[in-house]
Amino acid sequence: MTEQDAVRTRAFTAVVNPISGGGHSFEHWQPVADRLLAAGAKVRAIPTRDREHAISVARQAAERGDVVVAVGGDGMVRDVADGVVRGGGVMGMVPAGRGNDLAWRLGLPGDPAALARLLLEGEPRAFDVLDVNGAIAPGNVYIGIDSLATQIINANRRLPALLVYRLAPVRAILRWRAAGYTLEVDGERREVRAHTVVVANSGAYGHGLRIVPPAEPDDGRLDVMVVGDGPRRQVVSFMEQAKKGTHTGRPEVTLLTGTSVTVDADRPVPVCADGDEVATLPARITLLPGALKLLA
Repeated sequence: MTEQDAVRTRAFTAVVNPISGGGHSFEHWQPVADRLLAAGAKVRAIPTRDREHAISVARQAAERGDVVVAVGGDGMVRDVADGVVRGGGVMGMVPAGRGNDLAWRLGLPGDPAALARLLLEGEPRAFDVLDVNGAIAPGNVYIGIDSLATQIINANRRLPALLVYRLAPVRAILRWRAAGYTLEVDGERREVRAHTVVVANSGAYGHGLRIVPPAEPDDGRLDVMVVGDGPRRQVVSFMEQAKKGTHTGRPEVTLLTGTSVTVDADRPVPVCADGDEVATLPARITLLPGALKLLA
């Protein structure tokens, strides 16, 4: 058997979020699937019912030896990654959501032919993931004004992606007041009053923003960004600078690194990861280095 024949024996299970991208996720998947089938690969697609179903399907497919393809947005990628990590398998992605920040961060092609070629011929790369209270997240965990914005985004799925991703932070700012956080980074404890705490692996979210520019998803560390308390107008100017990546030099921004972080606050604050609320405080976030094998 030639090397080319070997890669064509790959079997693929696509785990598809049917509501991603305004309900058009299968339209993103089908041209990729057609090319995989034409190359002689075994292909099947399973629409998901909920988060638990997505994780279960992904884990079973990974344990079977299939390449498990997440078809959807960052939330679908997170859930499939959860199952693939637990199943010890290999994952691929077909971006079909509103944000697609991890796909953008990793430079995945948007063309179906290029995506199919990557799935057929690509070599898996080892990426780090975050464990947040037992849930796996390949991107980022955020707790504060941006997690409140995530709640607003998810409550307005009918609005165009770019519009809702820009309006949600404004609405969140109007509703938000700074919280008192207790952080423990690799055993070092500190108390801060802040607008948000981000524990980053990829560093990218918010529809194409590099919120934590130093973060690299395969460097064996997590990056923590704390945005300290200040006037609301400070948050607005922060968001403007975040579009250019110049916000990390602001005096209220603190950057830390480590491999394990525990976050708590003086009131309930949503704990979000890769587009969804996934946990409650206190949140323990641990880096799992090289745990996800991904075709990227």
